[in-house]
Amino acid sequence: MSINLIYLIAGVAMFLAAVLPSVLDRYAVSAAMVLLVLGMVIGLLPLPEGMRLDPVVIRPQVERVTEFTILVALMGVGLAIDRSFEWRSRAAWAAWSPTWRLLALAMPLTIASVALLGWGLGLAPAAALLLGAALAPTDPVLASDVQVEGPRVETPDAPDSPDDGGDEDEALGEPVDEKDDVRFALTSEAGLNDGLAFPFVTAAVLLAPAGGLSSVGSWGLQWLAWDLVGKVVVGVLAGVAVGWGLARLAFRSSRRSLRLAEQGEPLLALAALVMTYGVSQLVGGYGFVSVFACGMTLRAAERNHHYHRSMHEVVQRLERLLTLIILLMLGMAMTKGVLGELDWRGVVIALALVLVLRPAAGWVSLRLRARPADLPGGLGRKETLATAFFGVRGIGSLYYLSFAAGEHAFADERWMWSTVAFTILLSVMVHGTLATPVMRYLERRRERAGIAEPA
Repeated sequence: MSINLIYLIAGVAMFLAAVLPSVLDRYAVSAAMVLLVLGMVIGLLPLPEGMRLDPVVIRPQVERVTEFTILVALMGVGLAIDRSFEWRSRAAWAAWSPTWRLLALAMPLTIASVALLGWGLGLAPAAALLLGAALAPTDPVLASDVQVEGPRVETPDAPDSPDDGGDEDEALGEPVDEKDDVRFALTSEAGLNDGLAFPFVTAAVLLAPAGGLSSVGSWGLQWLAWDLVGKVVVGVLAGVAVGWGLARLAFRSSRRSLRLAEQGEPLLALAALVMTYGVSQLVGGYGFVSVFACGMTLRAAERNHHYHRSMHEVVQRLERLLTLIILLMLGMAMTKGVLGELDWRGVVIALALVLVLRPAAGWVSLRLRARPADLPGGLGRKETLATAFFGVRGIGSLYYLSFAAGEHAFADERWMWSTVAFTILLSVMVHGTLATPVMRYLERRRERAGIAEPA
């Protein structure tokens, strides 16, 4: 394959990434599905000499690319959520009820169930825990079909941005996630659980050298106090601090040259995510949590300003490009041998996770003392079922596995790569096929309920 053919394939793929979201909007096919299949087809072609797609060999590159892609997605998610959060407000905590339930109950239940299943199928305890931690978090990158669309502004009298007209702002009305608790729950969950899965990946790495559960006593308390709690708190504080400082400059600086919101310079979002991640890593917090917290803090400043939409658009375009690269490479790797170690155990774990374990964990967490459906943060039975089911697996799983494999040499690493890759493929196909019809059904149902309400 010549370099010219590589350029041709890359150009066609980028064109598809640009047009597929609008072309496929009416169909039960996601852009991720098309790009993954396209990558698998490309992988069947002869590749240039020296081009390696073995994730074990190129693990450092996989870790860095997936890490940055997740960071970009998390900043986008933080900017996209319209529902505000005020930590001193009981109403705000209640409106975020689905998020806390999915994080505090659904994710640990999913980690535990996958780990126990893997252990029962013959995996070592550390490998089973790593598999559970890597596959548990929902993905902020590949779940766009079931997430909020982006920041909405409610100020029709505000000056038009260069990209939008004031008429569009008027037509937007109430922010989309204020009534769509399914999309809000899945978006906010994806924004936080990537960082909150990190302590369990760390636990697997700590458990691996000892080879047994008896070693937990030597590191368990420190892990509980620092890795599970301390680093999360530090990460949140770092993200809020950086986001607050940048927001003060961008919106309220006494010097006009620093008021980037007036200039409409959207690259602040990229500067913010890189700066936040660096600060968080330096002070010992979880960078994923920090970047999401920074995005939320930036959005909280001048919430209805059109500048948020400009920043989100830049982040979204970069995320789409990075996702294109990863999906193409993953698809190519699938037809070049990454599924070579897949056996019946991996198939069972993937099917169980996507079709049983995550839906069951999500259902239990959301229905236990359920919040009334007519209140913000409340979900009806059908909305609960959709929220529980659409736990999309994706790029976060690749990052966690590559990170852990860099910290310790797991004997089952190649098998885990095959299992994780197959799980992502299954999730992309199943969730990508069902997302459009299910979300449209729920939207029509919500509209009918709104019409039926008394004036």
